[in-house]
Amino acid sequence: MENDVQSEPAGLQPAFYELNETFDLDTNQLILLEGYKECGHPAVPAVQPYVFDRDRLRKLLAFLDNPEGDGLYLTGPTGCGKTSLVSQAAARLHWPVQMVPVHGRLELDDLLGQKVLDKGSTPFQYGALSIAVKDGHILILDEMDVADPAELAGLYDLLDGAPLVLAQNGGEIIPVHPRFRFVATGNSAGAGDGSGLYQGVLRQSLAWLDRFRVIAVDYPDEFTELMILNQVVPDLPVVVREKMVKLANEVRRLFTGDSVGGTGEGESQLSVTLSTRGLVRWAKLSLRFQGAPRVFEYALEQALTARVEAAERQAIHRIGHDVFGDLWSSGVDS
Repeated sequence: MENDVQSEPAGLQPAFYELNETFDLDTNQLILLEGYKECGHPAVPAVQPYVFDRDRLRKLLAFLDNPEGDGLYLTGPTGCGKTSLVSQAAARLHWPVQMVPVHGRLELDDLLGQKVLDKGSTPFQYGALSIAVKDGHILILDEMDVADPAELAGLYDLLDGAPLVLAQNGGEIIPVHPRFRFVATGNSAGAGDGSGLYQGVLRQSLAWLDRFRVIAVDYPDEFTELMILNQVVPDLPVVVREKMVKLANEVRRLFTGDSVGGTGEGESQLSVTLSTRGLVRWAKLSLRFQGAPRVFEYALEQALTARVEAAERQAIHRIGHDVFGDLWSSGVDS
């Protein structure tokens, strides 16, 4: 055991956490989860209020415990909590995370590292992937499905268990740390975006996708979103929180074109949605500007509708008026 501890990077020591206590669950099982001792590592995410879906948490923890040679791909609509699921689990296990926001110009060298000019010398600066592989962190490629599949092809061998070879650093070989985990998120399932809702999404190689197990993530149900708002904005009246969740679900219904629960006739499909992230932003802003007239409309404009066309803004605000009733024109304390 002493040798195992000494093999860990400086400041990172293994530790075990009890499932129920760590994730605020009430199962009748005593399960210990491996993570790291709390040490103030800068790459460990901060613990934020979060309500874990049990099924998704079970799948994630099974992956973190033993990926069995797989990567993990979380797919779902924008702002539904894909990245938060991983980062908040990591925060509670004190597991460092290397987060890479993916874009269409991402190159493999951005992940591996490259030489940089520093006071006349050119030292090698390790990229997020190299650090994660070497030190046993979780790597998250956020929105992986907008990356060029040809760039990701250079990672096939890594997910097959081969060490990481840095040709840019004289052929340095980095053995894969046993606690390294490869996680990716995307708005699509990797086969491109047939809905037309997400620009820039590319079809990924089947050979690449075959190296991942998949967790489908969707927006939380109404009860869970109410629990989230209870945690982050407990000073908002309960009736306001309930109406905010109801409006969010109505906006999502019109965004996806789903007429279930509405008349369908005469409705226009929206080009934006109110994600869980946006819902929380709206609720926080409503508290922040609680003295403003028509505060819920005022806050919603900052949280979402200021970036949409005037016709859609009016449509969403009409939904707000219908859902909130007289509260729409009043304040937080009403």
